[in-house]
Amino acid sequence: MYKLIGIDMDGTLLKDDKTISAKNIETIKKAIKQGIKIVISTGRHLKGIEKYLNQLDLISNSVYAVCLNGSIVQNTKTHDSIYEKLLKIEDAKYIYNLGEKINVNVQIALKESNITPILNEYSIEDSRLTGVKFNVQDIDTIDSSEHIFKVMFMQDPEILSKSIKKLPNSIYKKYTALKSEPCFLEFINKDSNKWNGIKAVANHFGIKKDEILCIGDSGNDVAMIKHAGLGVAMGNAIPEIKKIASYITKTNEEDGVAHVIEKFVLNK
Repeated sequence: MYKLIGIDMDGTLLKDDKTISAKNIETIKKAIKQGIKIVISTGRHLKGIEKYLNQLDLISNSVYAVCLNGSIVQNTKTHDSIYEKLLKIEDAKYIYNLGEKINVNVQIALKESNITPILNEYSIEDSRLTGVKFNVQDIDTIDSSEHIFKVMFMQDPEILSKSIKKLPNSIYKKYTALKSEPCFLEFINKDSNKWNGIKAVANHFGIKKDEILCIGDSGNDVAMIKHAGLGVAMGNAIPEIKKIASYITKTNEEDGVAHVIEKFVLNK
């Protein structure tokens, strides 16, 4: 029996218009009533998913979310963290300088906000979609005590794909690199990924690996799909996810999340 369900947001729980279908909301609430732990696992800040957590009745002292691709796990009510994996300011500067050399936009994620040294369309759109504010700020002015969770390259997908070929191989040994969207390449602590975040929640509640079900669609979901008791790929997932998944559900436009929960948890 599955006791914890880890669910990605964009491309998985959310439809293409960034809304949750009525069917997904209804099915998730049924699972909650049966005592199942629902853990939203996302590349976004906690603030960037709060409106969705409200829709799902997931703001509570007993609910946790895996945010910023597993760099932090937070209580959805208090915002207190039970798990954090940070980058040092030296890491952020190193990655930023590489981004400058290959001519891509760079955004740095702090706990409650983002920083970008140069105003760009991608930071503006990201803030509009998530509600997380950003500041235009020189990287050298970031306080050394600041908690830095990820550094993100943001650029047109075609340009980004060509530009990152110029990066040294050593960067992939020093950090976890994830493509959450075609126009984003994210660098986080080497020990950070969504699965480690999910494990932190599972350990908190005494839940075993084989009692965990995870659902995702993109590159930042690989670890949790690979290691969960049941790893599920969305019908719209990238080939890499479908290859490692134990089950492929319907697409995000076809209530794929609800289908999985009904089939494997509610046993409909």
